[in-house]
Amino acid sequence: MSKQTYRVCFCFRRRFRLAVSEAPDDIKRVFEQYSENGIMSVDGLQRFLVEVQKEDKATREDAQKIIDSVKHFHRKGLNLEGFFKYLFGDINPPLASVGVQHDMNAPLSHYFIYTGHNSYLTGNQLNSDCSDIPIINALKRGVRVIELDIWPNSAKDNVDVLHGGTLTTPVELIRCFKSIKEHAFVASEYPVVITLEDHLTPDLQAKVAEMATRTFGDILFSPGSECLKEFPSPESLKKRIIISTKPPKEYLEAKAGKDKENDSERGKASDEEAWGKEVPDLKGSRLLSYKNDLDEEYEEDPEDGDKSQHALAPEYKHLIAIHAGKPKGGLDECLKVDPDKVRRLSLSEQQLEKAAETHGKQIIRFTQRNILRVYPKGIRVDSSNYNPLIGWMHGAQMVAFNMQGYGRSLWLMHGMFKANGGCGYVKKPDFLLHETFDPKVKLPVKKILKVTVYMGEGWYYDFHHTHFDAYSPPDFYARVGIAGVPADSIMKKTKTLEDDWIPTWCEEFEFPLTVPELALLRIEVHEYDMSEKDDFGGQTCLPISELRSGIRAVPLHDLKGEKYNSVKLLIRFEFINP
Repeated sequence: MSKQTYRVCFCFRRRFRLAVSEAPDDIKRVFEQYSENGIMSVDGLQRFLVEVQKEDKATREDAQKIIDSVKHFHRKGLNLEGFFKYLFGDINPPLASVGVQHDMNAPLSHYFIYTGHNSYLTGNQLNSDCSDIPIINALKRGVRVIELDIWPNSAKDNVDVLHGGTLTTPVELIRCFKSIKEHAFVASEYPVVITLEDHLTPDLQAKVAEMATRTFGDILFSPGSECLKEFPSPESLKKRIIISTKPPKEYLEAKAGKDKENDSERGKASDEEAWGKEVPDLKGSRLLSYKNDLDEEYEEDPEDGDKSQHALAPEYKHLIAIHAGKPKGGLDECLKVDPDKVRRLSLSEQQLEKAAETHGKQIIRFTQRNILRVYPKGIRVDSSNYNPLIGWMHGAQMVAFNMQGYGRSLWLMHGMFKANGGCGYVKKPDFLLHETFDPKVKLPVKKILKVTVYMGEGWYYDFHHTHFDAYSPPDFYARVGIAGVPADSIMKKTKTLEDDWIPTWCEEFEFPLTVPELALLRIEVHEYDMSEKDDFGGQTCLPISELRSGIRAVPLHDLKGEKYNSVKLLIRFEFINP
């Protein structure tokens, strides 16, 4: 890998010398500080772990394990090459891999829950296939809330899952149930909630009840027909399936109110970027017109106009553990807290944004006992997503996302749920549980995160040599920033390094954080292209609440959130008191 040739035309080729991955000067200086005569001993490495990596409990044994794990010729310690290999190795990740570390004995309403929207769709919201495969993939990633829209099949004698009023092809409900049972607890043993958008007659509801009982058996959590006074804890519901829906009559809304909402949403087809000017959208073009009648919480089934007169099948009613519903009487009525029962309320992203302008504190108070689910507005026919922070900073537990809608918003979702061992439940900060927090009020800076981006490597191994540029090695730059409350959200950028597969930036950035508990660190790498849009070179998103101080190897992921085999950045994280 000493030289690389690029063909410019039939008779001319360009040759570039390929750099070997080498420790930046800053790393060399750190090594010299903790080594003697070119060797970092066990004691020197232990001091490095405590003083630089801020691993206060690191022992000589921990240091010895690191030395033993790095294959090199010096038995008494690490030379510079071995030290650099350790820093860039898998044993030095940016998040502590200690599994579940949050208290899991609080009520479900005290947690952010990894939530899917229209979990059965393979693509867009209008004409993609419905399948159990996206459900399986979501569960394997740790998603804990699966949404199914259930409708009578064409013969009206069985139940299908599909996006009503569209050209999506159906999948049988029983197939979805069986896949959920098989894969529910592969990634996490904490409970899976199935939210049902129900468009069924009582006889088919009874069939669903029988189907669920037969498929899930003892793992189905059924508290009976009465509403819960308080939600159970994730710990008490380990390896249980929970059904959440609302009586069919709750789906019927006045058509006039529905049309009014459609008109207000149609005018905002193109979504502003949530964090200022961004790299141009990496996905394809968006369909911008959509009849918003498909918003699930307001859906009216024209073939079942008298559904409100039907009696709810009793065996079906007994299955509903988390009762959903939207009381009549406006927002104040919706957000009332009943001391005798808990429930789930659903709002579209746009409804929440509007409600937050006037009822921010009430929303937070509501979510301290009850569950709030936020879902994408109907014009997102391409299955794109929104800024999840609008939900999280108001205490919404179920911020529902299209898991096939790859892009920056979904990367944030992936980042949030890397916390707490990736179990799909993240304990909400105390200020959302017990205090009156106002997201609109700018708070004093609690801490400053200093990020030093040293270098990156691995693209040479994971990409073809002409992937980024047909005529020369890539020109990489990194973008680093924060997604959080508005006062904390920002993106910054390194310089662009030309013709280098192993870019060494060595640039520092500081991020003042007013609400670090809700902040996520965003990292992206792009390849500068003078004539076209910049190429994507990897991304990751990390919960700052669990970010490890020190010099860390940060693996990057592709557009879909899958980790690259080799691509990593070497970054130092330091937390400074203001």
